[in-house]
Amino acid sequence: MERGQGVVSARMTEVRVGRSLLRQEVSESIKRYILENKLRPGDPLPTESDLCATLGASRSSVREAVKTLNALDIVEVRHGHGTYVGRLSLSALVESLTFRGLLSSGDDFRVLSDLVDVRELFERGMADRIISQLDSGHLDTLDALVDRMPAQGTGDGDGFVEVDRAFHALLVEPLGNELIGQLSMAFWDVYTIVAPHLKVITFQDEVDTVTAHRNIVKAVREGRTEDFVKAVAEHYAPVRRRIAEARLRIEPGA
Repeated sequence: MERGQGVVSARMTEVRVGRSLLRQEVSESIKRYILENKLRPGDPLPTESDLCATLGASRSSVREAVKTLNALDIVEVRHGHGTYVGRLSLSALVESLTFRGLLSSGDDFRVLSDLVDVRELFERGMADRIISQLDSGHLDTLDALVDRMPAQGTGDGDGFVEVDRAFHALLVEPLGNELIGQLSMAFWDVYTIVAPHLKVITFQDEVDTVTAHRNIVKAVREGRTEDFVKAVAEHYAPVRRRIAEARLRIEPGA
């Protein structure tokens, strides 16, 4: 009896593995179809029947593959209308990073620290482009945001964080780089998870942060790349310190 159950279990496992491999193959075929036909985000894909005929796959295989690609934002299913090429955004990556922060007490700090490194790397590495593409209107708005920071730096600091978030979103907006924008959003999403563990921002932290932001805007106005890079580094230094201190409180010896 046990031997029979073992055989059935093994066969079921083989079936599941086979379906998974087939779904992967059909998914790759759909991606190749998009590339070979030079389709762009928003362009319609063939109907399910036509895809089955074109790819030589069954309806169930195509449906499972489309579900997988839809979750990755490679295709977009519009019920009642059809399937289209997706926005090809990084939403899946963002969700993965934020969920990872919920899995354990250590991962959230690690993820946040990594994202701080990535954000600083982008802003410093693109200093010349940021300086060349921010116009006077952008700079005036950035100055206005910095002016709001002292008034928002009370209580739990949530208002301060939101102004800081708006500042950096506007700083990279003229670059038109969706990757940077979405990774920046990932930073703030993970930050909201970790924030309860971080020490409340001190008055000196606020002063240093406001000064660093003023220096960033000043460097852009004057076209001084070296000063811009220095101000960005000074801005992220307190954030790194608070993450390290919080991690030691939660995980002594980390």
